Amino acid sequence: MDILIQAGQLLLSISILVVLHEGGHFFAAKLFKTKVESFYLFFNPWFSLYKKKIGETEYGIGWLPLGGYVKIAGMIDESMDKEQMKQPPQPWEFRSKPTWQRLIIMLGGIIVNVIVGFLIYSFVLMGYGEKYLPASELKNGIWCVNEEVTNEIGLKTGDVINTINGVAPETFEAMQEQIFYATTLEVSRNGENITLTIPTNLIDKLISSERGPMFLPRIPFTVGGLKEGYVAEKSGLILKDQIIGINNQEITYYDQLKPVLTGFANQQVELKVLRDGKKMNIPVTIPDSAILGVAPYAYSILELEQAGIYKTKTVDYSFFSAFPRGIEIATEKLVNYYKQFKLMLNPETGAYKGMGGFATISKLFGTEWVWQNFWEKTAWISLVLAFMNLLPIPALDGGHVMFLLYEMITRRKPNEKAMEYAQMAGMILLLAFMLYANTDFLRF
Repeated sequence: MDILIQAGQLLLSISILVVLHEGGHFFAAKLFKTKVESFYLFFNPWFSLYKKKIGETEYGIGWLPLGGYVKIAGMIDESMDKEQMKQPPQPWEFRSKPTWQRLIIMLGGIIVNVIVGFLIYSFVLMGYGEKYLPASELKNGIWCVNEEVTNEIGLKTGDVINTINGVAPETFEAMQEQIFYATTLEVSRNGENITLTIPTNLIDKLISSERGPMFLPRIPFTVGGLKEGYVAEKSGLILKDQIIGINNQEITYYDQLKPVLTGFANQQVELKVLRDGKKMNIPVTIPDSAILGVAPYAYSILELEQAGIYKTKTVDYSFFSAFPRGIEIATEKLVNYYKQFKLMLNPETGAYKGMGGFATISKLFGTEWVWQNFWEKTAWISLVLAFMNLLPIPALDGGHVMFLLYEMITRRKPNEKAMEYAQMAGMILLLAFMLYANTDFLRF
């Protein structure tokens, strides 16, 4: 069921964005009286699930959910309609229009994706506000959950992150993102400021470890799961029990327990437990491994706030104040994606190994249908589509833009045969990228 919910959200999100993107091309073409022969959601090799001709355009739904397309008359595109291109140009064809009009038609989808991105962010801000965990709330530092990676940096649990590349992060979310683009990190540890160097291949190490994020906010030791046959289960601990001490030693955070347990190996201790608001003692004999068999409870930021651990900040927006902030968020997302793309192009970072396909993207939506999350992820994907489509790769909008800019600068049209070959090469390249992103056995 979880997979179906994720896949359903991805399919709906992509469907909305494809229709809007292709609609951008469609309406720009119509604006300049250019004939649009087809408008399709999803691709339709061999057959269509639905199609209907209205006026000069056939509207339809294909069966292959990998995108969509509009077929504009007189244009070299993925349809590779060479016969049409052999005929004399007609006034209603793309190739007969002035260069500046053709440029607007090709940029129409990208422009729509950017506008959609910032509009969605703006309306989400109006409806839900902006909630985040201020960096200042992590007064007792972070919890290094992926020590295999954090040890490479020299980062330790309890470190307070002061600056990343010399800039103080405003939110915890910013910490997690900005560290990937940084080279230096300044932390406070035991009253001393320490500068740490971030290795170029940090992302490679994180991907290889397969253990999730590097660090999280420190959380109480609350039982989120019990392993069968282990000491914790046998002792009578239950889900949501919070361990607040061992004998006379207080335990505030989950990460504090393991070092303490090691000192009591093969000894009987009293676990101080908080259950439903009541304190109780549970006798436990600590095994030689010092492993109780307890998985931590996965606190949400909201639950941490309700428990009085951290205070989140919520900013409410009016109709007029939401749009400037929506543009700001969309711009930040585009800049960050550009930085991520640069990392993927640098083999030393190993970021290319984390390139994800449809399965990876679907996980962004989560296993519950939460409309705020759905729209936020849809806005982000819309901006990613805009960025990717602007790349100067034949078969993408950016490839057509590249040829049009060449024409505007040189005042000469590119050779149609060369454009056909470039289109084919671009399609092969995109297919290779898609296979790489969606097929695990092609990874290396």
